[in-house]
Amino acid sequence: MKMIHTGDWHIGKLVHGMHMTRDQEQVLEQFTAHLREKRPDVVLLAGDIYDRTIPPVEAVELLDRVLTEIVLERKIPVIAISGNHDSGERLGFAGGILQRQGLHIHNRLEQVGKPVVLEDGHGPVHFYPIPYADPAEARVLYGDETIRTHDDVFRAVMERIRPRMDRNVRNVCIAHGFVGGLELAASESERPLSIGGTETVDRAHFDGFHYVALGHLHRPQKAGRDRIRYAGSLMKYSFSEAEQPKGMLEVELDGEGGVELESVVFPPPRDMRVIRGELANLVRKDVYEAQNCQDFIMAVLTDEGELHEPMATLRSVYPNILKLERGMRTQVGSGEMALVERDYAAKAPLDIFRQFYGQVEGEAMEAVQEELLKDVLRDVEKGGVL
Repeated sequence: MKMIHTGDWHIGKLVHGMHMTRDQEQVLEQFTAHLREKRPDVVLLAGDIYDRTIPPVEAVELLDRVLTEIVLERKIPVIAISGNHDSGERLGFAGGILQRQGLHIHNRLEQVGKPVVLEDGHGPVHFYPIPYADPAEARVLYGDETIRTHDDVFRAVMERIRPRMDRNVRNVCIAHGFVGGLELAASESERPLSIGGTETVDRAHFDGFHYVALGHLHRPQKAGRDRIRYAGSLMKYSFSEAEQPKGMLEVELDGEGGVELESVVFPPPRDMRVIRGELANLVRKDVYEAQNCQDFIMAVLTDEGELHEPMATLRSVYPNILKLERGMRTQVGSGEMALVERDYAAKAPLDIFRQFYGQVEGEAMEAVQEELLKDVLRDVEKGGVL
């Protein structure tokens, strides 16, 4: 069975205030053109289809056009799950009607356990979609007070799946989360799944599956095993992803459950690049004329001393420059000099608040204060702000 593994489209994404929908549309045109050529048996869409729980109108219209072509015009089934950026309720609207047309959207944990069954020349393949769920939601649904982390959620889910699994057929799982450990590479644009470091899921939960199609991490990579994979995001959504290839995975599942993988890269109309050097050198014609100056740019200036309106100077050559950095020193706390941190965007919100509190107060937060802050951050995250 030929499967397409994709995910983390984040349709409607804003990057440094720049709308990405038009660029996403052009990349998705490459995606659908590839499907027309290759004619896969199924598309697996592993969550974070939208970037916000309430997506803009143009994002909804774009997804509608893409799924209409894939499912209704090309007759290719799609099995999709909701991710932590999606609103499961909105994504699952009219799910029963759409399922009969070949669009299987799993947006609630109540749907877990019953597989989507497709067949090829070797027999049936059972697909087990697992939509993203917050531990608090799973705790209430399952009436299990021991569910406190995302790993607990997957433990409870697998307790409901495994008794129903048919070991005599090929089994595929679609899930959304941080599966694995420290070897995985995260990106700045990925919203933390939890406040306080309880998001990691043990890959052992997926033992017995012939392939696991994961979403959430934006870099294409394996989660410890070749059969447990992240396809990565559709496009680059932060400058920490500037060197990452973006596209999808073609997965060939043979009759014995063996897997062959091939990465397919889709070049964006405007790339996301980091340029470095002195200001005067970066705006020289012989430096920029061989580049696409319409790309999204982060400039790291290496000049010493003050510069006159560097952003305006760079924008005259690179109109889509989004970010400017310098290795400058600044005053903090009691007046000592320290380097400005460049990795703040990659930090979890709780860590940023901890650091800020420590710099201002000169001491760590008390446990009660930290728990209150965690509650506030959870409420903000559910509102789609973080």
